[in-house]
Amino acid sequence: MDDSATGAGAAGDSAADDSPAADDSAANAGPADDSPADDNPAVDDSATGAGAAGDSPAADDSAANAGPADDSPADDNPAAGAGAAGDGGAAAQVSEAEAELAAQRLERERIERRKAEKQAPIDAGAKLSGTAADLLAAVRAVESGEKPPATVFGDPTPAPRRPAPEPVRPPRPAPAEPAAVLVGPGPETVQAVRRVLAEGGAPEALAPQTAAALGEGAQEALRADPWQLLRVGGVRPEQADGFARALLGAECGPDDERRGRAVTVWLLEQAALAGHTAIELPRLTAALTQRGVPDPDAAVQSALTEGEALAFQDALDEPGASAQSPAVGTDEEEGEGAERPVRVLVGLERYALAEESLADGLARLVVSTPKHDGSAADWERAAASAQGSAGDLIRAVAGHGLVLHTGGEASLAEPAALLHAAHTLGLRAWAAAHGPLGRARFAALLGDRTAAPDSVTRDDAVPGGSVPAGPSVTTVAGLLAGAEGPGRDTDGALDLDLLVVLDAPQLDVETGALLAESLPDGARLVLAGDPAVLWSAGPGRVFADLLAARICPQIASRRPDPGPLGELVSGVGIGELGQVEAPGKEVVIVPVRDAGEAVHRTVQLVADSVPRAIGVPAEQTQVITPGHGGAAGTRALNAALKERLNPGPGRFGGFDPGDRVAYSPAPGRTLPGRVVNADADGLHLSCGGEAVVVPKERVEQSVRHGWALTAHQAVGGRWPAVVVVLPGDAAQALSRPWVYTAFGRAARHLSVVHGVEQALPHAVAEVPAKPRTTRLPVLLAPQVPAAG
Repeated sequence: MDDSATGAGAAGDSAADDSPAADDSAANAGPADDSPADDNPAVDDSATGAGAAGDSPAADDSAANAGPADDSPADDNPAAGAGAAGDGGAAAQVSEAEAELAAQRLERERIERRKAEKQAPIDAGAKLSGTAADLLAAVRAVESGEKPPATVFGDPTPAPRRPAPEPVRPPRPAPAEPAAVLVGPGPETVQAVRRVLAEGGAPEALAPQTAAALGEGAQEALRADPWQLLRVGGVRPEQADGFARALLGAECGPDDERRGRAVTVWLLEQAALAGHTAIELPRLTAALTQRGVPDPDAAVQSALTEGEALAFQDALDEPGASAQSPAVGTDEEEGEGAERPVRVLVGLERYALAEESLADGLARLVVSTPKHDGSAADWERAAASAQGSAGDLIRAVAGHGLVLHTGGEASLAEPAALLHAAHTLGLRAWAAAHGPLGRARFAALLGDRTAAPDSVTRDDAVPGGSVPAGPSVTTVAGLLAGAEGPGRDTDGALDLDLLVVLDAPQLDVETGALLAESLPDGARLVLAGDPAVLWSAGPGRVFADLLAARICPQIASRRPDPGPLGELVSGVGIGELGQVEAPGKEVVIVPVRDAGEAVHRTVQLVADSVPRAIGVPAEQTQVITPGHGGAAGTRALNAALKERLNPGPGRFGGFDPGDRVAYSPAPGRTLPGRVVNADADGLHLSCGGEAVVVPKERVEQSVRHGWALTAHQAVGGRWPAVVVVLPGDAAQALSRPWVYTAFGRAARHLSVVHGVEQALPHAVAEVPAKPRTTRLPVLLAPQVPAAG
């Protein structure tokens, strides 16, 4: 085989057009793009392919283009006609995720209580008319507990958002009770829903999911409003329409208010899966029009009236215009009447409240005084003893409650130095990584044997109530759930003084809000990560928004990643794909003509070439490809790799002992692991050294084979050798963050199975991250002055 060490930019034809397809067909989704939801099998195997990394549904020509392009409508889809992909076990709970989910539920309840206590509406910021004024009036009526009439007109009176003059500690979530178990719908409810689904021609397998989504009385809710079926993951509007026609007969029509409201909420859900916390009103109404809603404005207003969505007005800064003083040449009266332009946004309540809670929590950290542990001279001595930008990081943390740290893989040594310095000063210092792989990697850097590879449990970390012997590292999910880390104090706050969150670009608004609100007064928070990698699987772009807002110190590491791989990845980060000298075959390009050859060469690399030439065994080599579907997606590659590396009949739901797997206990989380065995309790896995049991009814929905992953699934991990597969049909899925993330997972060796020709350098040079619509900078602006 031709394993020559060359540059990463092979010559070839021009890149394929990556504009969205014009017609409204899931088939037009094209090759598998690596969407944020790709690491949740329950999402990306659905008929919708919901959860694209692309723009909001309203920005594309169809909502189908908002989903991952890897799965065709029939792929892994038991539904026919009115149904959609789904698994009957969706209502079942995963035991190791219960504490985390319970903690999130408690936090959301706290956020809702805080929202109800607010006295002033959100900043309106401008004078509106027409539909925007109607929407704002509807929002205010909902806030006051009234149901507005259909004809709500008039100019709103904006009220500015009132930041608190000094930080006020909100009530903290109570620690999750270990015995708390989330109870699913009862069998009677599921059976009643199954009968309604059968009557409407929908697959009965959707009954558990539907009952879980709609709760008790789900069957009555479906009969009263068949479009509520859209609340079930994977169901598309045309499928819900078929279900509604079967139940309602002549009463069913495209102008039904219930349909317009349900499609509005569905589009907002698709936008959230694509990373947006809200979308602009014109885009939403355009998407509703494409979905056959005759009066999109009325549909949006209906969703607002029923409290299923919220509307916001965010002031826009016009270049060269002043928000405080009237324009030159106008009298004072005219200047006072002139208002800044705004954009009207619509979003789901859960993400709106989470983003507000996150802004409040971060503002509290920024404006509060950190706890005084150690004198200024002690901090300065610690900073002086550190090398380079690690000293800058220590100095920044000494005097600030929130600090951002940016850098590549090598820069992890700087947060490690900070944690050790903080511990010597008497701080209870902890780090939290995105997943088990990142936790083990950073634990090894810290010299923390208790956290690598196994997790630091609360019992292990605090024997007899004592503070750990040194700084330790957990996962973010384990820290919030109380399964790892220091636990919580009597007030419900995390029992620590300093928290360093690694892989910070992976924070979504809900997880970020939980973290910020869980920190005690006087604590310090450091968000550290590489801003060039792919963003979070959940909605929001927390780290990028904070970097742009400039409300706190930002320390950029001056420590470059070494060697040919570091040079290659650094070049990709600035939009350059150049050739690198790789005398030790650190970088190898393997050109292929088609997807079949790509699969063949990938298997050959993993099973033979890399172990023989590089010395990295197959179990330490990770394959990364743009998506799950297609002739060279994760499904095809995993099937070929299993046949070569661990052949077997797949008698445990398609799995055999020894299979590498990717387990998703919750949307947006992927835990690489290995199958141990299976019994009546379920599939037994080993994930990051931890024993995990997946109930048999959840296996199909939450476990995949894991020899090949998408880049989103691989974020936070790093392997000795990585094989990145770029089949020809993946050209439209490539972007600079995708390539940067995939290439950056390799520690010693990178093979690129290259079939996209000039699409690769084109993506690196010209395709940045797709924008996400968020409100965090706007929410922070009135509360925290810019750092300059």
